[in-house]
Amino acid sequence: MSLLVAPHAMTSSRGLVANHLRAGLSTGALADLREDWAALVEAARDFSGAAVELAALSGHELPGLAAFLDEDPWLPFRFVSVHAPTKHVETGDRALARTLAELPPVVDAIVLHPDTLREPEAFRALGRRAVIENMDARKEAGTTVAELEALFELLPEAGFCLDVAHVWSLDPSMALGHELLDAFRLRLTHVHVSSLTPACEHVPLLGQHEALFAEVLERCVDVPWILEAA
Repeated sequence: MSLLVAPHAMTSSRGLVANHLRAGLSTGALADLREDWAALVEAARDFSGAAVELAALSGHELPGLAAFLDEDPWLPFRFVSVHAPTKHVETGDRALARTLAELPPVVDAIVLHPDTLREPEAFRALGRRAVIENMDARKEAGTTVAELEALFELLPEAGFCLDVAHVWSLDPSMALGHELLDAFRLRLTHVHVSSLTPACEHVPLLGQHEALFAEVLERCVDVPWILEAA
C-alpha cells in the first residue's frame, strides 16, 4: 500500500486546501490498489473521513465497484461520489445509465464527463445524483459555459463538479472558473483539486497552483473538495 501524505502536509505554501474541513481523496489517485475496493476505501478513510470519490474510470472497473457497494460495506464518509467510467465502456449510454442508477443510496453523486456522453438524456435516470464535470483543454466538449448549459438543458436535475485544474488548462488566469461558478454555482456538489502536467495528467497540487486557484476555491468552501492526486 502506498504511504499517503496527510492532508495537513500536502500544501505548505498557503494551506487553503489543507485547512478545508471537507477535503477527501479520489481512489483514482491510488493506482497500486486499483479494483481492491475494500483496500481503496480503507486508504481513503485513513486520509479523510469527510469525503471520498470512488473512481471506476475504466468500464471494466464498474461491475466490481457495483458488487462491492451491493454488499453494504461500511463507508465512514459524509460525502460519497462515484466517478463513472470515461474509457473502455463497451455498453451504450442507456445500459451504463441503468447500471449507475442501480448504485445504492449511499452514493451521493455520480460524476460524468460531457465528452463521453453520446445520449445524455439517458442519464436522466440518475436524477439529482448525475453530476457533470467541466473538461480540460484536450476535450472538444464540456469546457465552456455555453457547452455545459446545453447539457444541463438535457439533464435539468444534474449537479456540477468544478475541476479547477481543468479550468487552468484552458485559462491560467482562472477567469473561466468564475464564469462557470457564476452560471452553475447553485448546482455545485463538489470540486476536483490537483495540478496538471502539460499532457493534462493529474499530479499533486503545486503551491503556485494553489495560489492561482485560491479565489475560485474560496467560492466553494461549503462543498467537498476531492484531491485527485495523493
